[in-house]
Amino acid sequence: MGRPDFTAARWRKSNVSWDTNCVEVAFADGFIGVRDSKNPAGPVLTFTQGEWTAFLAGVKAEEFEIDDLAG
Repeated sequence: MGRPDFTAARWRKSNVSWDTNCVEVAFADGFIGVRDSKNPAGPVLTFTQGEWTAFLAGVKAEEFEIDDLAG
């Protein structure tokens, strides 16, 4: 399978994001892409649906709190 094409993807960012500290996510070709909203022409991190689901479950379980990550 080749790399997903995000050129026509609908990019979204959180309604609670700040103007200068945002990422955007999109779905294309069965993959989730994540990019820096300040640099839409820059690189896109790509995740499978399974990887994205596992990440979201970790966020909901509070496994990625800033204090824990910095500790």
